[in-house]
Amino acid sequence: MYVTRKQSPISKLIYRCFMVSTGATLTAVAIQLFLIPNMVIDGGVIGVSLILNQITGLGFGLLVLIINLPFLFFGLKQIGPHFFLTSLFAIVVLAILEQQLAHMDSFIHEPLVSTLFGGFILGAGIGIVIRHGGALDGTEIIGILLTRNLPFSVGEFIMFVNIFIFAWAGFVFGWEQAMLSIITYFVASKTIDAVLQGIDETKAVMIVSNKHKRLSSEIVHRLGRSLTVMTGHGAFTHRDKEVLYIVVTRLEVLKLKSIVFDIDKEAFITVMDAQEVHGGKFKNKFHN
Repeated sequence: MYVTRKQSPISKLIYRCFMVSTGATLTAVAIQLFLIPNMVIDGGVIGVSLILNQITGLGFGLLVLIINLPFLFFGLKQIGPHFFLTSLFAIVVLAILEQQLAHMDSFIHEPLVSTLFGGFILGAGIGIVIRHGGALDGTEIIGILLTRNLPFSVGEFIMFVNIFIFAWAGFVFGWEQAMLSIITYFVASKTIDAVLQGIDETKAVMIVSNKHKRLSSEIVHRLGRSLTVMTGHGAFTHRDKEVLYIVVTRLEVLKLKSIVFDIDKEAFITVMDAQEVHGGKFKNKFHN
């Protein structure tokens, strides 16, 4: 029997605000204490704001707010009021904290170290905000809207925008800083993925075997996971085959393979990344 404690709407709101504020704080720290002192930028709105900060002298947080607002309002109908308000709250918190941190001196002056750790902290902050229903960068919103009628994906659109931003950074800060900025963007992107997917990265596994009944029993018994049995049709053999579908953590993949090949060395296994897993009792082990 599984017992879950329901949170009240107020407690959920407080928790969400706390986590979004934490993400905005980490982002402000990364930018103000790691990136700006070494003239290193990130992509998207944050990158544009950092460049304009150096050119105009306007506060970085204010620039992020001003540049993001049109994107947020433009995509309000598509992203919904919840996402809009959460994003606006995160951006305002970022703007306030940036002003407070602007007078602090960076304690790391080695460019490469600042690039790596700044990118990591930046990605962690942005990832936390996204994971709790907000965003600090409006380029993804505009990318979703514009690419509906264009032969480009959202990822390709954002990549094109960032190429332009990093080229601009090369003329403003110098090409060495532009290359360090690309490293920052890469580290931040990987960190965002890690935050969104979590430490327990999940894998979706499909198994085709003639011994599906025994396999199902052994997987449930030895791995403690439930699974789904589906019927497939072989295009070459023209025979029906049973396909097992199971979602496991990354650390359980090796054990699952061992169970399968102990029983059927001819089994066909496909392991895929599962970006998100919702519903059921996946987080808990299956018990009879």
